[in-house]
Amino acid sequence: MGRPEKPIDPQDGPVARFAYQLRKLRDEAGAPGYRNMARRAGYSAATLSQAAGGERLPTLPVALAYVQACNGDADEWRHRWKQADAETTALPRPPEDDDEPPYRGLQRFEPADADLFFGREETTAQLKAMVRRHRLSVVVGASGCGKSSLLRAGLIPRLRRPDQDAEEKPAAVRVLTPGAQPMDRADLLEPAAGPGDTWVLVDQFEEVFTLCTSPDDRAAFLERLLAAREPGSRLRVVLALRADFFVRCTENHALAAAINDATLLVGPMTTAQLRAAIVRPAGARGLNVERDLTARLLSHALMETWRRRRGHILTLQAYEAAGGLRGAIARTAEDAYHHLTPAQATAARRILLRLITPGEDTTPDTRRPVDRAEFTTTDTITDPDPDPDPDPDAALQRLAAARLVTLDNETVDLAHEALITAWPRLHGWIEGNRERLRRHRRLTDAARNWRDRGRDTGALLRGTELTEAEGAFKTPDQQDELTDLERHFLHQSTRAEQHRSRRAHSLTAALATLLVLALLAAASAYQQRNDAEHQRLRAITAREQAQSRQLATQSETLLQSNPDLASLLAVQAYRTSPTAEAKISLYKAADLPLQHRLTAADSKPEHEAGSVAVAFSSDGRTVATGSVGGTVRLWDPATDGSAAPSPVTRAKLFHWPSVRTGPPREGLTVTPSTITLKAALADIRSQVHIRGGGIGLAGIPIVRSG
Repeated sequence: MGRPEKPIDPQDGPVARFAYQLRKLRDEAGAPGYRNMARRAGYSAATLSQAAGGERLPTLPVALAYVQACNGDADEWRHRWKQADAETTALPRPPEDDDEPPYRGLQRFEPADADLFFGREETTAQLKAMVRRHRLSVVVGASGCGKSSLLRAGLIPRLRRPDQDAEEKPAAVRVLTPGAQPMDRADLLEPAAGPGDTWVLVDQFEEVFTLCTSPDDRAAFLERLLAAREPGSRLRVVLALRADFFVRCTENHALAAAINDATLLVGPMTTAQLRAAIVRPAGARGLNVERDLTARLLSHALMETWRRRRGHILTLQAYEAAGGLRGAIARTAEDAYHHLTPAQATAARRILLRLITPGEDTTPDTRRPVDRAEFTTTDTITDPDPDPDPDPDAALQRLAAARLVTLDNETVDLAHEALITAWPRLHGWIEGNRERLRRHRRLTDAARNWRDRGRDTGALLRGTELTEAEGAFKTPDQQDELTDLERHFLHQSTRAEQHRSRRAHSLTAALATLLVLALLAAASAYQQRNDAEHQRLRAITAREQAQSRQLATQSETLLQSNPDLASLLAVQAYRTSPTAEAKISLYKAADLPLQHRLTAADSKPEHEAGSVAVAFSSDGRTVATGSVGGTVRLWDPATDGSAAPSPVTRAKLFHWPSVRTGPPREGLTVTPSTITLKAALADIRSQVHIRGGGIGLAGIPIVRSG
């Protein structure tokens, strides 16, 4: 069983009253042991016990953890705590509470803090000797090892106050951080007028790799830095680099060579250095430090220990009450966060996340200095005279007052990267939004590039990048995390993409319409071609039918006078077109006996051997017959069979050879200007012409050529 708690009189003030109420809550919950409460609350038993000790008002997170372990109402107790805190703040403080603290907390040491910067004297001397020998030097160390403080509170005062008469005073000493656009600070790399070298200390040099996204800007900035190594240069450069970015420097051969020549590794403090860093600043302010405390911690934890000191002594108990190294950072951050209104807390979350650059793959998360203009929440684009939103500015001031962020002119930065890992709430925010934070950083860079290019539409997001950005900021709460510039940039990108989409759809629709019209035109042309062909065929059919009927009529006319010719005409009529008239004339001719031959009184013997082919002119006034003897005769079908035929033209065309192996393959061809008889056997082919005076005929068998 633990020791009984010291009695508390609730009338002794707001702190005693609050502690008394906590004890009463615990008793109502069944008086659970502090160890059991610690397991439920996530704080040590000693911390929970001290919360109800009545000596000091606990922080709000500790008080709420105590209440949670006792199943109390968090909202009610938050109100009680704020009331007690307000009353405590209104009480007069002891005179020593107004003293300037001897520690910087999470903030770096500045040149003005040189009288409090202890523990790094040997390292400072090594750095000074190295930078005097080399025109470009590099200080490398882990995050939090004190590189920034070493440059500012260690090196700068030594440069400005040379230890030896031979050491030349600098013409100027400048400090810069690269940021996202390092070339904007390139003017600081110009040597100052007057005697002596110009010293440029580049703090957080890793920002060249983490924040600068332009390879060209990075290369140009590195070239300006490396120019310090050239003979005759009046520039000296000192780089402060995080150790986990050391390998990135090897990407530039000249930078790698410079690093190889002059590098100082800053490691953790030794026990003696740590004791000096703790005791000597306290001594400079008239404070004493317990011996047991010096082996435990530094900076921010010491700040919290100083706030919990007893009189003029920094005690181990005060250090433990602050939560130790990581606990002090987390407790300070939580305490500041819980003092914010809900609107301010939301703004603080957005501010802190904007100050983070999420790591890629094995690259750790890093802080990101930001221009204060990025925290503007009023829309100056659509409203030229907006009412400012007080919540972000109030949250920013609260965070700065708690020394969680630093305000340097128009730049806001995390006080220390240790916050990223030591404050569970911030670490959880980062892990829960890591991918969206990466997309947010890309959106920020793209929006800045769009602004710098005069809002060129070619710099707007499109395709996958736009889809990812829209997906990351699709809800109103997510869109509230954007600055006016980022919101307007994303809106314009979306509008441009919609315009391109509508234009593409219109073009697609137009092309589809043109394709349909082309297909319809092709189908129409095909149909017209088919119609024309059908009309042509119908015309040919009609002509052949008319010719067939004419032949049939001529056949019937010659049935009595010249039945042989009538028979040939009937056959030709049927072959020309099997009309009803042709069939009738064919039947009539078939019923007649063969009575006559196609010969005349004046015919020559060569045509008397019989006709094997007949052709009828298109005007119906001439018939041509071809005989086996190889002659052609032209007949006037208007004459009757009793009269001798009156040939218009007669000529001997072709004489068959003595050996015939088969019938002719082709018969008579009649053109407007010629009559050609082609008689072809299997082994011979010949052709002769006879002038016909413009006669057009069709024949049996006939090859037509006009």
